[in-house]
Amino acid sequence: MLIKGKKQRPLALRSLHPLLDASNLTILGHLTAEPRIAMRELARRVEMSAPAVTERILRLRDAGVIRGERLEIDQEAIGFSILAYVRVRPTPGSLPKVAELARRTPEIVECHRVTGEDCFIMKVVAVNIGGLEALLDEFLLYGTTTSSLVVSSPVSARAPPLPR
Repeated sequence: MLIKGKKQRPLALRSLHPLLDASNLTILGHLTAEPRIAMRELARRVEMSAPAVTERILRLRDAGVIRGERLEIDQEAIGFSILAYVRVRPTPGSLPKVAELARRTPEIVECHRVTGEDCFIMKVVAVNIGGLEALLDEFLLYGTTTSSLVVSSPVSARAPPLPR
């Protein structure tokens, strides 16, 4: 999208998947904007037949370009009023234990191994501050934690920009 008065930054891409031709990029753009679009409507928008669009989407899934569809649930609607990011700096030898604890803890909705002084960044939901404290206490057995509570999200999770 070109914003008046702003220069567009070029997308720095090392390489594109061989299936990402102009038609498939257009299809992905429509699916990103409207994931539940009917195949017939998508086909109309990209000026192809519905079977051709379906075949292209299946090939993109088989190749791993499309990894799946997600159901997004409002965390507050199901009782999780706290959203936080927690960084963990494991003690020597505890890195695998932190990773395993993160995998076993359902309140950790994302966990990433990162560079820098901290080894992990986790996105955590909790019912309340006490629930967050209890979760943090489990990780303190294996290192130190630093927490940041989310107060608002000007940009929520979204797909990466598609090449032009």
